[in-house]
Amino acid sequence: MSHTGQEAEDDVQQRAYWRWSKDDFLPEESFRNRSTYVSALSQTCSRFKDRLVSRSDDANEITELRKQSENDMKRCLTWWDLTWFGFGSVIGAGIFVLTGQEAHHHAGPAIVLSYVASGISAMLSVFCYTEFSVEIPVAGGSFAYLRVELGDFAAFIAAGNILLEGIVGGAAVARAWTSYFATLINRQPNSLRVHTKNYLLDPIAVAVLAIASTIAMISTKRTSQLNWIATALNGLVIVFVLIAGFSHADPSNLKPFLPNGARGVFQAAAVVFFAYGGFDNIATMAEETKNPSRDIPLGLLGSMSIITVVYCLMALSLTMMQRYTEIDPNAAYSIAFQSVGMKWGKYLVALGALKGMTTVLLVGALGQARYITHIARAHMIPPWFALVHPKSRTPINATLLMTILSAIIAFFSSLDVLASLLSVSTLFIFMMMAVALLVRRYYVREVTPRTNLMKLVIFLLIIIASSMGTSAYWGLRPNGWVGYVITIPLWLSGTIGIAVFVPQQRTPKVWGVPLVPWLPSLSIAINIVTPRPGLCVSTKSSGSHYNY
Repeated sequence: MSHTGQEAEDDVQQRAYWRWSKDDFLPEESFRNRSTYVSALSQTCSRFKDRLVSRSDDANEITELRKQSENDMKRCLTWWDLTWFGFGSVIGAGIFVLTGQEAHHHAGPAIVLSYVASGISAMLSVFCYTEFSVEIPVAGGSFAYLRVELGDFAAFIAAGNILLEGIVGGAAVARAWTSYFATLINRQPNSLRVHTKNYLLDPIAVAVLAIASTIAMISTKRTSQLNWIATALNGLVIVFVLIAGFSHADPSNLKPFLPNGARGVFQAAAVVFFAYGGFDNIATMAEETKNPSRDIPLGLLGSMSIITVVYCLMALSLTMMQRYTEIDPNAAYSIAFQSVGMKWGKYLVALGALKGMTTVLLVGALGQARYITHIARAHMIPPWFALVHPKSRTPINATLLMTILSAIIAFFSSLDVLASLLSVSTLFIFMMMAVALLVRRYYVREVTPRTNLMKLVIFLLIIIASSMGTSAYWGLRPNGWVGYVITIPLWLSGTIGIAVFVPQQRTPKVWGVPLVPWLPSLSIAINIVTPRPGLCVSTKSSGSHYNY
């Protein structure tokens, strides 16, 4: 064989998908040998400073980084797929658990207003994600957007949060799946787990994670089609809940409508907000979307709008079917159906929750793997995890990483404490996304004057600080009002300052967030104020604590 032919053969061998060389995991010059590693350590301060101020750009994220995957993901999704992915990733067990809990404890019949308020606040974050995913249609989602606008250090922090959410969140939902399945077959929540001296081992959770990830690795389009079916079945359960609820409705149960006033509505809204979580996974599929500028706004905004209406109707049906003081906070819909003579309804509710968690795991396997793929493209984790399989056109290595780690945790741990941190982690990223959108609109490198940059930074700090002050005062003085007289005007002054004194430097090419800077600034405030005690949901039916 000729020398040239041998080189070509070696190159083909080197680029086989399943490979395990040191360069695939640690390709940087710093890891070549001991001396280069020691030299790199001696430059830690300068390297950290460089990472702190360095930023990526749109072209690098869209073109250059994608080459790290060697094969492109297949563009096979339309707005129809993204809409159903939106339903599948958001509608889980949360609506069945959180509604009764918050109606009973805080909002009463006004829980419907809590869903309206939390739906609007979720939509603010959806607006930010939509603009970015249209402008930067890559698999990295919020990680890529923050890397472009806020720099590598902010993206590094976001990457840690994303990995935590993906691994721990997936494990928590998988264990909840086991509990709801046990309830569906009329057994105790922990009866299907293996009882040992120190642990409740959960092999079913491991199996569910393995099945969901296998489907996600085979084909994105096939996963989408399966999600349609599962979400449609879940939709039938929701339709039944609405029909049965309103057919047994008693309008007198809505009185008093505001038993705890506006404060009760907003306390409940801070918790039911997490029933809207999961939409950020849709943004990671921009790289596989045929027409991102059209399909992403339709899919994301369309699905979230419909979900908000569905949640409000479900909340209204529950509070009309049973007086809020009689609602069981641990099994609201099941007990409500029982109270009107439909004891079998609890099994349908458990089936709906189970179907919801199945699609949450399925879409989560897709979305989190794409996050990990782009994080690996930026070499924040080994680039081996960025590879896209040449046949399936899916990131198999990234999916395996997430699945194996989630399965290990799901097998051993109920995650009672760690899972409660996920809500704060999610809101932190949502807040950073709103900040990044304002930076994108008002700052362009080598174009924006330094004085305008300083104004933008000062006004952003005022917005963030005033929002933190509002959150702290709400927690320390639940019935006070003096603090808001200070913090809310400060927030207004920061937002007005950006609107009046800092000219916009960039206009979205296709679709943009309306009413900038007001809506992003409001999103910052809401995401900072929302994380309050009590976000960890306790349910007897699941045998553990879960965030939705």
